[in-house]
Amino acid sequence: MAEIHTPFGRVYEDFNVDDVIMHWPGRTITEADDMMFSLLALNQHPLHIDAHYASKTQFKQNLVNGTLVFSVAVGMTVNDISGAAIAMLEYENIKHLKPTFRGDTLYGRTRILDKWETSKNDRGIVYVETIISNQREEDVMSYKRKLLVPKREFAPRPNTHRNHS
Repeated sequence: MAEIHTPFGRVYEDFNVDDVIMHWPGRTITEADDMMFSLLALNQHPLHIDAHYASKTQFKQNLVNGTLVFSVAVGMTVNDISGAAIAMLEYENIKHLKPTFRGDTLYGRTRILDKWETSKNDRGIVYVETIISNQREEDVMSYKRKLLVPKREFAPRPNTHRNHS
């Protein structure tokens, strides 16, 4: 029987400029998700928490809180992009391209835009753009970010060897 150990996250050498990483699984946003997030974040805009109000808007229904979409977008990329990161350095150009509605399922893809070594030989900076789409294949959000990731030789990895006696 083979043991397979998959490290969490990528290290500097695993990122190649122009590669596109498809994130899976998707995440369906429920009414409970949106309501709890909005109230926890103290965002009481009626477009998110008042169905009657939202029904009178151009959207005719509640919109999902945009910062919830952003949080889910970042979260769905952790295993593939930032799971081994030392630090997130910067988020930029966060764009809400289309509305997200309750019941929509979000999917993500990330393009590696650039990478460069730092003055410390144990790490590098990776620059990526993530695009989030819904189940209708409409892009609903995009953002760019820079993260500091270790090089393979210096990446902390748990000891996956077990004593099988």
